[in-house]
Amino acid sequence: MSDHSSRYPELARAIAPAEGRLGVLLPGLGAVATTTIAGTHLINKGLAKPFGSLTQMQQIRLGKRSNPRFVPIKEVVPLAELSDLVFGGWDIFPNDAYQTAKAAGVLPSDLLDAVRPDLEAIKPWPGAFEQRYVRNLRGTHVKTAATKMDLADAVMRDIETFVSLHGIRRSVMVWCGSTEIFSQAGSVHETLDAFERGLKENALEISPSMIYAYAALTLGIPFANGAPNLTVDIPALIELAAKRRVPLAGKDFKTGQTLMKTVIAPALKARMLGLQGWFSTNILGNRDGEVLDDPDSFRSKEVSKSGVLDSILQPELYPDLYGDFYHKVRIEFYPPRGDAKEGWDNIDIVGWLGQPMQIKVNFLCRDSILAAPIVLDLILFLDLAQRAGLSGIQEWLSFYFKSPMARPDLKPENDLFIQHLKLTNTLRILVGEEVLDHSGLDYYQSEMWPRVRAGEATE
Repeated sequence: MSDHSSRYPELARAIAPAEGRLGVLLPGLGAVATTTIAGTHLINKGLAKPFGSLTQMQQIRLGKRSNPRFVPIKEVVPLAELSDLVFGGWDIFPNDAYQTAKAAGVLPSDLLDAVRPDLEAIKPWPGAFEQRYVRNLRGTHVKTAATKMDLADAVMRDIETFVSLHGIRRSVMVWCGSTEIFSQAGSVHETLDAFERGLKENALEISPSMIYAYAALTLGIPFANGAPNLTVDIPALIELAAKRRVPLAGKDFKTGQTLMKTVIAPALKARMLGLQGWFSTNILGNRDGEVLDDPDSFRSKEVSKSGVLDSILQPELYPDLYGDFYHKVRIEFYPPRGDAKEGWDNIDIVGWLGQPMQIKVNFLCRDSILAAPIVLDLILFLDLAQRAGLSGIQEWLSFYFKSPMARPDLKPENDLFIQHLKLTNTLRILVGEEVLDHSGLDYYQSEMWPRVRAGEATE
């Protein structure tokens, strides 16, 4: 091992084994959630492959380039087995998971029918719902309570019953519900005491997703936010996570168009190519598209999507290249497409001597197909984080989000490749392996290299 080796023994963790059943709690048993559930059962039965999932398919390099070991991620760290996952969740409509998946039209009938009994067994609990936060949906399967604290207590009772019924040892919650209207943190979100007073006093600023998050964190359950909602990105719930020593991650699953931005924008910056404008629009016809047809819900998504380019391109450092580019984001609800989303990007770039060029991207994707492996990975990684004693914001999971959470004094990282290196290096650190920096200097500046070059014997 070179003197330049990067090991952090002080950061390595004793990771508790993944023993027993892992409860998976999903607020919003819609297309994304049911696609995740159906896929997990299909994979367990050997009827499908987990494409898109790092935890199930990716190999991670351990050791030096001169003597590498490539090992599946799930063999490097002790992840829960897919066969140990038990699913439950809430929805504002009473349909079981099979009925919902069938109506969503994401997976073909033959695949759904192969796991039909597993899906029919999952019936949602009534959801915590407030019409003002999701205006385009009319829920019929909702909880009623005198206060928002009572709603949180009802969610906790659902969880406790679920845990007891299925003999669950650990749990994780991932928000798969709809995008709520745009909101900003206020005084009720500043401290845990203020937030709990707000729950008791029915503060308008406390959304349904915050109620679920509060319930999960109070019970010591890790939470991930898959929508652009404010939810856990507030001081009060970050405080609660620290108090209960629970991991957090969010926000907004990075699936289609933003995934492309986090790939293309780093390439432009790496080559010092300028940007004049980036126009993005997409059409989709699922429940998410219906919700986003409301301007206030779209505003939440717009903010989540729009900050990506500034974060990656750093116009404050490169004003000549990125100081004045135009960025437009549009989403159109188009029912005939269902879950099949189509995104168009027109990118006006500037090369040598200020000469203009264009990049055009047409991405025909399946929203829930891209989101499902993200949900699965977050379930397994958050459970890992909990067993490793990690708590609070898990920035190493930023790879999965459009608008990743970060410590208040740190800017979030949006470059996909940096995010991926952060994720894999975190896994290496947890198990005491060498961190990769890819500089390569130790191969050429070491004492051994001149002898190798001269053809002398080496190890």
